[in-house]
Amino acid sequence: MTFRATVLTLYPEMFPGALGMSLAGRALEEGTWSLEAVQIRDFASDRHRTVDDTPAGGGAGMVMRADILAKAIDHAAPQGDARPKLLMSPRGRPLTQARVRELADGPGAVILCGRFEGVDQRVIEARALEEVSIGDYILSGGEPAALVLLDAVVRLLPGVMGNEASGAEESFEGGLLEHPHYTRPQEFEGRGIPEILTSGNHARVAEWRREEARRLTRERRPDLLEAGTALAASKKGRAGP
Repeated sequence: MTFRATVLTLYPEMFPGALGMSLAGRALEEGTWSLEAVQIRDFASDRHRTVDDTPAGGGAGMVMRADILAKAIDHAAPQGDARPKLLMSPRGRPLTQARVRELADGPGAVILCGRFEGVDQRVIEARALEEVSIGDYILSGGEPAALVLLDAVVRLLPGVMGNEASGAEESFEGGLLEHPHYTRPQEFEGRGIPEILTSGNHARVAEWRREEARRLTRERRPDLLEAGTALAASKKGRAGP
């Protein structure tokens, strides 16, 4: 099954961008996934192809109109289309590796890229858009965020990565950051490779990597450890004594 991505944007020329290169680009050429960039202005009704208007209640900037966006969404995802409809938004739920895997296991996604001050709330509700954020910062538009999301998803599609184990041993996959990596040369500017990694003892290497992952997570992302502890406690509570 081909993963189908449809991006609704004011700048379709931004796609596929980096997604046309490397693993994602090869997968796109091979038909593992497909990408359609739809120009939102094509659904405007005036000769200027206007897609925004002043915010109700006053204030700076402009807001993308609900009626025009609804037409674009309905064109991209007609009735019966099972793909989730996403809105890239800084106020959305943070994108996680777990959500990325869910998307990769599905039929694809319809992604709306916001611009200006935002999107009329009524179309978000009327079309059940899932707001997704890639971080606590503001971009000039949703296009770079859509590229990030698609890159994260496409690399998990079957056959895209040469070694499927690569995707299972990365940061966030087990609730931890990834362990450090080393390769040749044996010594670099006075720094050597940890001896345990060249010992040939696979069990000890695996344990070292687990401990290093825990150490880095404690230092840099203690929130991940806290979330993992809370989840484990929740599952234990549901299971009962």
